[in-house]
Amino acid sequence: MSLPNDDHYLKLKGACIVGTEAFEETQDTLADVLEVQAMMCVFGDAGLGKTLSVVSSLRNLAPENSFRVQYRSRPTTLDIRNELHALLGIGAPPPRHPIHFDALLKRALSETFRVFVCDEAQWLTREAFEYWRFLWDDVRTEMAVVFVGGGNCYDVLNNEPMLSSRVYAWQEYRMLTSSQVLKAIPDFHPVWKEADKDDIHWVDDNAAHGNFRRWAKITRHVCQGLERNGETEVTRKLLQWVFSRIAGRAK
Repeated sequence: MSLPNDDHYLKLKGACIVGTEAFEETQDTLADVLEVQAMMCVFGDAGLGKTLSVVSSLRNLAPENSFRVQYRSRPTTLDIRNELHALLGIGAPPPRHPIHFDALLKRALSETFRVFVCDEAQWLTREAFEYWRFLWDDVRTEMAVVFVGGGNCYDVLNNEPMLSSRVYAWQEYRMLTSSQVLKAIPDFHPVWKEADKDDIHWVDDNAAHGNFRRWAKITRHVCQGLERNGETEVTRKLLQWVFSRIAGRAK
């Protein structure tokens, strides 16, 4: 799993993990998923905090047994086999025959309980999802699988009864509402602690749109602007400068 200072987009210094309703739901659901060694799907648009919530929750729930897996576009089952072989630290070289490779992986996966976070799961094909099910379904393996990705990973899973019936829990992430933004952003980073609520609303309405990744990018620019100008207060003038840098449209 990633280190704490790597959780936030751009490794934003000073950023905090905000206990939004979505984050708290992820924590609670993951605890249940781990207890029964199940599969879960966390899906939604990019930049809404899905991966951060899952990784941060698992750092508390299963810090020594969690592994994050990321793939390039449309990975094959061989790609998944090789990635698992590396993550599990199997000393034996990867077998050439798929049957022998699968047997080796299943033996390793039966030794102790592990949690696998399949990040960017929107890149997974039906066959890739099916391979994870194949490993998880074996009565000897001790594992939970969390798929994190865009809405189309939900579509693939939900349209296949053999797969969707094995997903223990689903969670959709959505952009923050205006009221949620006003509550969450002052806790997200110290730079917004004393900022005018009208300015926070203005930023969200014109550029961030309830998206944590956009807020992280804007916050980084704000911090740079304050440092360069020797200022400590977020002003509308500064925000307009930030908007000009990110090609936003100020009103």
